[in-house]
Amino acid sequence: MTDAGYNFKQSDPDWFDVVRPTKLPAFADQFAPNGTTYFSVRQTRFGVRSSTPTSLGDLKTTFEFELFGVGVDASQTTFRLRHAYGELGHFGVGQTWSPFMDIDVFPNSVEYWGPNGMVFFRNIQVRWMPIIGDTRMTIALERPGASADQGLVADRIELQDVRARFPLPDLSAEYRRAMKWGYVELAGIVRYIKWEDQGTDAFDLSGDAVGWGVNLSSNVKIGEQNIARLQAVYGEGIENYMNDAPVDVSVETNPGNAIAPVKGVTLPVLGLVAFLDHTWNTRFTSSVGYSFVDIDNSNLQAPSAFSDGHYALGNVLYHLTPAVMAGAEFQWGRRENFSDGFSADVYRVQFSFRYAFSKTL
Repeated sequence: MTDAGYNFKQSDPDWFDVVRPTKLPAFADQFAPNGTTYFSVRQTRFGVRSSTPTSLGDLKTTFEFELFGVGVDASQTTFRLRHAYGELGHFGVGQTWSPFMDIDVFPNSVEYWGPNGMVFFRNIQVRWMPIIGDTRMTIALERPGASADQGLVADRIELQDVRARFPLPDLSAEYRRAMKWGYVELAGIVRYIKWEDQGTDAFDLSGDAVGWGVNLSSNVKIGEQNIARLQAVYGEGIENYMNDAPVDVSVETNPGNAIAPVKGVTLPVLGLVAFLDHTWNTRFTSSVGYSFVDIDNSNLQAPSAFSDGHYALGNVLYHLTPAVMAGAEFQWGRRENFSDGFSADVYRVQFSFRYAFSKTL
């Protein structure tokens, strides 16, 4: 897959080919100047799927990688693991979609990152699937993890010895009910986050919190040519499961406590997704929609901390054959800060070409 486009405004150059409101400027001209042309092949991916008959049923495995670098490889075209997963009967182990997310909410778009308000996380897990099929149920233990923002007190030496610890796995579950008109899915997650003060000063800033989330999603068929993709998620301390949200934990004042004058708290988050995929005919499709993330910031976060993110797009895609697609897309994103009144918008046009090939052995 090849992407080419023009960014009329500014965004973090490490994320030059995606729309991520968290990566828009937090202050005026942070990523100046405006106006950038970009080309990318980072959406290109390769994978292998297998199915092996056994006495216990078919052993199904998936191994897939792409070229989109993140983390220390941000902005790079490099190998990145997507799926390394296998399942046998009602059990599965490996890295794949978290049961807390619903991949079918993702619209038929060409922008790589996708709706910011969507739950989107591939995680290492052990899962049990008591119900398999169009109607399904999944329960999983997942690799734990979280991130923190120490806000206005981040430079205090008393905080330098505070270390995160995750003594328990995250517990997630989903139930999907298939209908003639589509489906409805309810998913949930609960997690235990702990931090311990390793210092020897007069303060004890250790603490813990329970993160949780509820995710309601659906695909609704509207006639023969339309699918509405909908999701609403709310929770606390689940930001790393979101497609584009900041930290899970921050700090707030703790009046009257001389030993722990500040305390860690999980940040509430609301995410919304509403997209419509339309099929014009056998050659042309379109997708249009909007997504939103809202963070309930703590009182010690910096005024420039991320608070709200908006995401929208519309496209026209041409399918020369089922395996060859070309299209154009207009994209918009917006970041709003916590309390300093600053906001930043991004407007982009993107043209993409994709061809797919497969071989069955």
